[in-house]
Amino acid sequence: MAEGPTVARQAALEAMARFREGELGDRALELATQGMEGRERAWTQELVYGTFRLRGRIDHILDGFARDGIASLDGDVLDVLRLGAYQLLEMGSVPPYAAVSQSVELVRMAGAGYASGLVNGILQNMQRRPNFRFPDPQADPVSHLETWGSHPRWLAERWIERWGADEARALAEADNLRPELYIRPLGMSVEDARDQLAEAEIAAELVDFAPDSLRIPPPATAAQALAVVPAVVQDPAAALVVRYASVPAGGDVIDLCAAPGGKALGLGERAGRVAAADLSPRRLRRVRENAERVGWGERVGGVVADGRHPPFRAVDAVLLDAPCTGTGTFRRHPDGRWRVSPDDLDSLARLQDELLAAAAGLVKPGGLLVYSTCSLEPEENELRIDRFLADRAGWRIEPPAGVVDASLLDDAGRLCVLPQRQGVDGAFAARLRRVA
Repeated sequence: MAEGPTVARQAALEAMARFREGELGDRALELATQGMEGRERAWTQELVYGTFRLRGRIDHILDGFARDGIASLDGDVLDVLRLGAYQLLEMGSVPPYAAVSQSVELVRMAGAGYASGLVNGILQNMQRRPNFRFPDPQADPVSHLETWGSHPRWLAERWIERWGADEARALAEADNLRPELYIRPLGMSVEDARDQLAEAEIAAELVDFAPDSLRIPPPATAAQALAVVPAVVQDPAAALVVRYASVPAGGDVIDLCAAPGGKALGLGERAGRVAAADLSPRRLRRVRENAERVGWGERVGGVVADGRHPPFRAVDAVLLDAPCTGTGTFRRHPDGRWRVSPDDLDSLARLQDELLAAAAGLVKPGGLLVYSTCSLEPEENELRIDRFLADRAGWRIEPPAGVVDASLLDDAGRLCVLPQRQGVDGAFAARLRRVA
């Protein structure tokens, strides 16, 4: 009798199903892997995130072997095929026979035993005939980006129109890399943190364009690094937003959409007090836990609040790290590319305008409003700031002098970090001064 599917593969399929039902990828994985030990959970994460990352490529391959195309398949069956294909293509530690047989058992466990022969046949054919064909990048760059590049067609089209085919392809390739581990030390210099980590036999590297960040190469884990130095896990793009904000030393600051809290803690290095607001009590607990872990529980306080109706008095500076499509973080959140749609740009722009209006009302005359996103899309970035300034007198863009490398600023002085150029997450920020 064949063995049933492993617990890790069952959890992977559960995470995929939760995602189809509307759960964010990281939350779906968290719920599906509860109670699993660390190594098993890491294997499941590699399988789930890797499948999300290469879903467009995998779907193109599967579609060539499915008689009626993958659009005709039940959701569980298609997800089993995607997970099996990723194991065959990318997980060298998994023997091909195990990838196939475990996928057959997994589709049976999912209540779709009628498709076991189909799953077996498609994956066996993939293994026997691995010379897959993809659209030519020169003749059809959009289809190449959609399939080999594994990005939705609508994004491929807009990125090629904006940057050209070569840079759009570089962006897709950057998104398809596994994210690296970075930390941002708190209350100590990166040099001192590096030395302290070295004493604990943990390697750490400076990041030339992000002076507040350290790269932690494998095999060290985030938990190991955070046990040695006070820090938060944070991509250099996010650390650059805090650096660019350059809030007044000793001032009162509000972080209006704060969870998970890395930027709020970064602001706390200069600010006197930071009010970290977020609509989600669950996510706000992470802010409080991080603040207490680094000993800043009194400096950074959490407030459950809707950023559109903030319960605060005017302060010296406000950071609005606005909800967005997250197109700059597809390497870190690979499910995001399959979750967002063109309609999201319109709905999020309306929300971003509402939040900007509310945030502006919290800034004292002469104070600062810093608007940021992890999006690459002009509708969420430059166009929002252009509209804000067109609708309001008494505000101006005021980039901080000499704080970030000039190559990271656009002609208007706004921060623009791009994955295909800097090799980290994407980020945008505009530092606005309310004229006294």
